[in-house]
Amino acid sequence: MQLNNQDRQKCEVWTRVMGYHRPVSAFNKGKQSEHKERQHFKERA
Repeated sequence: MQLNNQDRQKCEVWTRVMGYHRPVSAFNKGKQSEHKERQHFKERA
């Protein structure tokens, strides 16, 4: 079954900045752009 866009629920992404957790949607345009450019990595066990 495939959902229409109107039936989907928006997923809010949060991140930690300066010691506080905040939603990325609350960032200004510069911070949002900076967040998109971040490199993600996985640490080995």
